[in-house]
Amino acid sequence: MNNVLSMNMTELRELIDTFKPVLHIALIVMLAWIVLHLSRKIDLLLKMYMARRRPDPHSMRRVDTLSGVLRYTAGIVIGVIAGMLILGELGISVAPLLATAGVAGIAIGFGAQSLVKDFFTGLFLLLEDQITEGDIIEAAGQLGYVESITLRHVRLRDYDGSVHFIPNGMITTVTNKSREFAYAIIDLNVPRRQNMETVFKAMRRVAADMRKDPNVAPKILEDIDIAGVEKVEDASVTVRCRLKVMPLKQWSVRREFLNRIKAVLDQAEAANAA
Repeated sequence: MNNVLSMNMTELRELIDTFKPVLHIALIVMLAWIVLHLSRKIDLLLKMYMARRRPDPHSMRRVDTLSGVLRYTAGIVIGVIAGMLILGELGISVAPLLATAGVAGIAIGFGAQSLVKDFFTGLFLLLEDQITEGDIIEAAGQLGYVESITLRHVRLRDYDGSVHFIPNGMITTVTNKSREFAYAIIDLNVPRRQNMETVFKAMRRVAADMRKDPNVAPKILEDIDIAGVEKVEDASVTVRCRLKVMPLKQWSVRREFLNRIKAVLDQAEAANAA
C-alpha cells in the first residue's frame, strides 16, 4: 500500500513538474493582460481628468495624441517583458539573446541613426506641443491635415486627398495653422480708375454684414483690418485686407467675403453705368 502511494505521489509530482511551465506561462499572459488593461484604464482616467481641467478642443486633441503614443509604447514594453519571461519558462536562456541583441544593436545603430533621430524629434514634437492630431500644418514642404502622429512619422492628408508619411527627422520647421486664431488674407483687384475710398467703404460694409450674419459671425473675432493699396498695375489696383478668425476658418471666411464684395462692386458698377 505504501509503495502504491509512493508511486502515485511520484507520478503526481512529475505531472505537476510537467505542467508547471504551462501554468507559469498562463499566469504571465494573464498578468500581462491585466497590466495592459490597467494601463488603458489609467490612460482613460487621465483623459477624463484633463477634460475637466482644460476642456478646450486643442487640449483634448493633444491629450488624445499623447495617449495614443503612450498606449502604443506601453503595449510594446509589456509585450517584450512578457515574451522574455515566457522564453525563460520554456528553458530558453534570455542572456545570450540580450548579448546578441546588444552586439547587433551596436552594428545596426550606425545604420539606423535616422531612425533614432526620428524618435527623438517625434518625442520633442509631442512634448513641446508643436503638432497634435487634427491640426493643419506645413512641414517638410507638405501642407495638410494631421491624421496621426507617432514617434516615427507624421501622417498628413492634403487637399487633394493624398496621404504623406513624413519621418519626424525630416521636420525642421513646423508651420501650424490651427492655433488660437488665424487671419483671412484677402487681396482684391479693382480697376485703377476706381475711387479707393469707395472700395474701402464697401469692404467695411461687407465685413460688418458678415459679423451680423449668424452663420458667419461665430467664425470672425475682430473687425476688418484694411492694409490699403498693395500693388498698382497698368489697369488695376490690388487692395489688401484681413479678418481675424477662428482657427481653420480663414479659407471659408475668405471665400464668403469675396463672394459678397463681388456682389457689392457689381451693384455699384451697374448703378454707375445707369
